Amino acid sequence: MLTSTQHGSESDAGAPAHVAGRSTSWRAADPTLVPVAVLALILAAMVVPPLLSLVQGSLRLTTSTGDLGDFTLDHYRRILTDRQFFQSLANSVVFSIGTAVLAIGTGGVVAWFVVRTSTPFRSLAYLSAIVSLGTPYILYVSAWLFLLGRSGPLNAVLMAVTGSPVPVFNVYSLAGMIIIEGFLWSPLAFLLLSAVFRSANADYEEAARMSGAGVLRTLTHVSLRMMLPALLAVAVLIVVRSLEAFEVPTLVGLPGGVKLMTTEIYLDTKKNVPPDLGYASAFSVVLLLLAAILLYFYSRLVRNAARFHTVTGRGYWPRPFELGRLRYLGDAFVLLNFLLVLVVPSFALLWLSLMPFSQAISLNGLKALTLENYDLVFHSAFYLDLVWKTWVMSAGAATLVMTVTVLSAWLAVRRRPGAFLLDQLATVPLVFPGIVLGVAMIQLFLAAPFPIYGTVLAFVVAFAIRYLPYGMRYASSGILQVHPELEEAAGVAGGSLPRTLRRIVIPLTRPAILSGWLFIFLVAARDVSLAVMLASPSAEPVAVAMFDLWGNGQGTELAAFGLVWSAMMAVAAGGLYAVARQVGASGFGA
Repeated sequence: MLTSTQHGSESDAGAPAHVAGRSTSWRAADPTLVPVAVLALILAAMVVPPLLSLVQGSLRLTTSTGDLGDFTLDHYRRILTDRQFFQSLANSVVFSIGTAVLAIGTGGVVAWFVVRTSTPFRSLAYLSAIVSLGTPYILYVSAWLFLLGRSGPLNAVLMAVTGSPVPVFNVYSLAGMIIIEGFLWSPLAFLLLSAVFRSANADYEEAARMSGAGVLRTLTHVSLRMMLPALLAVAVLIVVRSLEAFEVPTLVGLPGGVKLMTTEIYLDTKKNVPPDLGYASAFSVVLLLLAAILLYFYSRLVRNAARFHTVTGRGYWPRPFELGRLRYLGDAFVLLNFLLVLVVPSFALLWLSLMPFSQAISLNGLKALTLENYDLVFHSAFYLDLVWKTWVMSAGAATLVMTVTVLSAWLAVRRRPGAFLLDQLATVPLVFPGIVLGVAMIQLFLAAPFPIYGTVLAFVVAFAIRYLPYGMRYASSGILQVHPELEEAAGVAGGSLPRTLRRIVIPLTRPAILSGWLFIFLVAARDVSLAVMLASPSAEPVAVAMFDLWGNGQGTELAAFGLVWSAMMAVAAGGLYAVARQVGASGFGA
């Protein structure tokens, strides 16, 4: 951002007088004040009401009809005097930190082997990461519960080794929750840390190795210390997102009696009749404040990371480490990660989908193979309706977000008067855990003068608010690649601002816009924590339907539908990615 502004100033200084004068006059009559004001109102209308509704709900009594009553502080008093709250808080902290440690420990090691060594399995690592991030987490949770459960293969092996007549490992525990959630987040840790390892300057590492340091000592004393801010930033990000996790705490923690803050909120709103929205709102405010504090430290780490920049040339590429015989250990670790993250859960789901009822993997089970679950999925109007509505919800939210954020990002990146507020407003939803935003949106929709709760439109609005920050980041990164001289040249040639945006800015940023649209489409389609709060019989997305199938004991039907859905999303993602590449090539070549 700073570089683009500086270049723009230099170009004005070196331009002919009449050109510079026309450019200056074009900026002097700044036509962006009205768009900034309009967009600020739109963004404020999207992000401020949920926050105010949540705070207001936490300070009001809940009547017998579920409405909000008189002012009170009893909800916060109940929280601070309830031992269960502190137990849930402690469980959430341990769960989040344990998840971050496991995710970074596995994803980070794989990232180092893939980026900094010559392992032949790097394509498998990227494949497993991309496929995993595009698959609903509830599918992986159900697969791991099947694998690690009482009758799963892990306990079968442990019982055979130890001679124990009862299952040895209890997956419905805090340890089991950390293991499953850690594997769910390891693909993201891999993608984030692989970029960090790729940008690290090898000169310092070479100096250490020339001084006699081995690979391990160079890694621990040089590489990791240079990357410490980035590593801590990734760790904080995973901790924050684990605090708002829903699938694992609900499907694994609740059956084992392990409650987290997200499950407490879910139980208060969905299991109590009438729902205790006031207490759930107070609980949500506490979780929101905790997430906001962690995100504050995350932003500080990201800003301070600039002091550790070590890349200083366009042609730079780090030289890979030569591990000698140890390379086979690295290859084995990358291959094992591929098996654990992608192959083993997929095989478990495939096995379940071909069974008439849930049963352990065995040779005798092959006699019961059936395609009835797939026949039901392909011939059921219920599943077709689920798919169609989910695509409308996700596509609608992605379109709304990118429409609002493209112009907002352009104004913010170009530092138009007052445009800094647009970036701040679009970033506010980052502090909202999904289930917390769900509580706020319930209150807003129920108080709306027109019926919106339980409709597809409610999901479009809620998803758009939740993923505003991601659309802003994608749009900003695309705008940053477009030099302001192109826009100034259009202005000098007499082009209006709308025409400049339509003919120059948007075509050149189209790859980033399509990438942001695709990302929001995929993550909204698999969202459970927010969607489960808003779901109704007339508007239920795929992820919530999968959650209900598991709760109803229909694990085999869930596996069949989940695999079909994942294949459809993979095809859609591949097709949109191919389109984005073609558009990007033509756009940047224009």
